[in-house]
Amino acid sequence: MSDFDNNPFADPDLNNPFKPPPGNVRMTHVPSTQPAIMKPTEESPAYTQISKEHALAQAELLKRQEEVERKAAELDCKDREMQSVNQQGGRKNNWPPLPDNFPVGPCFYQDFSVDIPVEFQKTVKVMYYLWMFHTVTLFLNIFGCLAWFYIDATRGVDFVLSILWFLLFTPCSFVCWYRPLYGAFRSDSSFRFFVFFFVYICQFAVHVLQAAGFQRWGNCGWISSLTSLNKSIPVGIMMTIIAALFTASAVISLIMFKKVHGLYHITGASFEKAQQEFATGVMSNKTVQTAAANAASTAATSAAQNVFKGN
Repeated sequence: MSDFDNNPFADPDLNNPFKPPPGNVRMTHVPSTQPAIMKPTEESPAYTQISKEHALAQAELLKRQEEVERKAAELDCKDREMQSVNQQGGRKNNWPPLPDNFPVGPCFYQDFSVDIPVEFQKTVKVMYYLWMFHTVTLFLNIFGCLAWFYIDATRGVDFVLSILWFLLFTPCSFVCWYRPLYGAFRSDSSFRFFVFFFVYICQFAVHVLQAAGFQRWGNCGWISSLTSLNKSIPVGIMMTIIAALFTASAVISLIMFKKVHGLYHITGASFEKAQQEFATGVMSNKTVQTAAANAASTAATSAAQNVFKGN
């Protein structure tokens, strides 16, 4: 057979006796191309834990930075205030806020953002609002006693006393317990804290008596309001509302007393510091110094005269 009879496209190993049978051909192992899927039970990589710790550390750092910036802003505000005070020769009183053409000017200086540290500003403001709340209640108490006097002519004493309590307790409560509290947090004064505690306990007792409302005491408390309901329901309802305001004032006063007492321990105040402040304040008082100098001079003169008389 000539070479032209051979198929050039045929498999040359088709007639090869040494070629293995087709059934015995083994395919080489081809690795699977399916992507690996992380099992839910597998732990997260270590870099995830590191990133979480880094995020927490960064958040803590930002929190501290905000606190430092707040403190710096507070100090800057106080520095500007002190500079303005030095330039003007003293702080100008701004409370009570009165018009410029009013014959009487303000008596006190009050600025929470300047005088009171940030962590105590909320407490001092609440005490200020509590004083205002009690003042408004005393003012409404006048109208309640007036209505009671209108339906019962024997209640004239209560009406007069209600006016007296408003005129007395409004300025006295501001000067005797609110201003000592304001000054205690402003200058961290242990002595002023003790003044506040002593006066405020008396103030709380007054709140309780006003809420009780004994007759002929000038207060629209619960006893007076329940008595007036027998004669006039509208007047009784009005007095009951005032009694509820007196009660709310007493409850809030007790809560704030505990709050201030807790802050008192935080500030580091103590009875020993109060004694030292009192002694220092008394000895630095010009009137006391003058009286002591006069007493010493008188004693020295008397002693000299006795010496000469003895000779």
